[in-house]
Amino acid sequence: MPSTAEIAAYIRTEALALGFDLAGIAPARGLTELAYFPSWLEAGHGGEMRYLESRNERGELKRAALENHAPWARSVVVCAINYNTSAPHSTEATDPERGWISRYAWSQMDYHDAVLEKLRALEARLVAHLAASGEEPPRTWCYVDTGPLVERAFAARAGIGWIGKNTCVLNEEKGSWLFLATMLTSLELAPGLPAEDRCGSCTRCIDACPTDALDEPYKMDATRCISYLTIEKRGEVALELREGMGNHLFGCDICQDVCPWNRKAPVTAAAEFQPRTELVNPLLRWIADMKVEEFRGVFRGSPVKRAKLAGLRRNAAIAMGNSGDKKFVPQLERMAEDEDRDVAEHARWALKRLRAPESG
Repeated sequence: MPSTAEIAAYIRTEALALGFDLAGIAPARGLTELAYFPSWLEAGHGGEMRYLESRNERGELKRAALENHAPWARSVVVCAINYNTSAPHSTEATDPERGWISRYAWSQMDYHDAVLEKLRALEARLVAHLAASGEEPPRTWCYVDTGPLVERAFAARAGIGWIGKNTCVLNEEKGSWLFLATMLTSLELAPGLPAEDRCGSCTRCIDACPTDALDEPYKMDATRCISYLTIEKRGEVALELREGMGNHLFGCDICQDVCPWNRKAPVTAAAEFQPRTELVNPLLRWIADMKVEEFRGVFRGSPVKRAKLAGLRRNAAIAMGNSGDKKFVPQLERMAEDEDRDVAEHARWALKRLRAPESG
């Protein structure tokens, strides 16, 4: 049988050949990086994301330790692929008539499907490689942002990058525009070396967060994060957070856009992550007036569907209110009578904001 180091080297080589930009191995157990998770949940920082609270039959939090979910796993293969493009950043989006959709959701194909396809191919190659040596196939599970595990913790231990103060995985050469993919395996593989934390004294991400979601370094209060508010939060957005949401419609890139490690981040060569121009800074009027049929057609196969049409239109109303542009008043007046009460309530808030004396 090939040695654990040889198998690990084979996995890294094949991952790169399949189009991943980075690959590494993490141990399945002993990750002190996960010690924070139970208290983070207890503090309510997970908000309405109840899936984070999933437990096993013994009542143990699955994400608090991998053995609570997959006790058979001995190693975790972590792969990363760059999705950065040459399109503008959110910090450059100043047109009051347009909103922001997060960089990762610009492409036609949902990244879950695109990345999982590559990971499955890697899994197949590993099984075939071991079979050629007369070995039994290992047990494996593949996840792309869908499994009950904290991917970034394993990515950091595998040497993909360090966990930055904005809680994203940062790589010295690639930056943070990375999709992560994890394959659990029953193989005991030689692990990589964790990357050194290179955030230093920099606090740009913390200083730039308009909703103070990063209340301290390396700690995210998801309930204040614009990504959570625009995607996961249903119903009414707290009044004190609406102004900070700015023009965001789906997700937020601010803490990554201001990160010095992304200044020279390379542009992806993957065709499946090239942006659809209509989703880069889309017109707020278009999103606000969108009907169900158009929503399904435009965002077919897109992660934007997670926000649902009502959520996206609610976010558009908030963005209109933050724009300072009184040209939105007639449209907001119609939205204030919308059959969806959340859209209507946020439209009324936006109207009040635009009609205030200090508004342009």
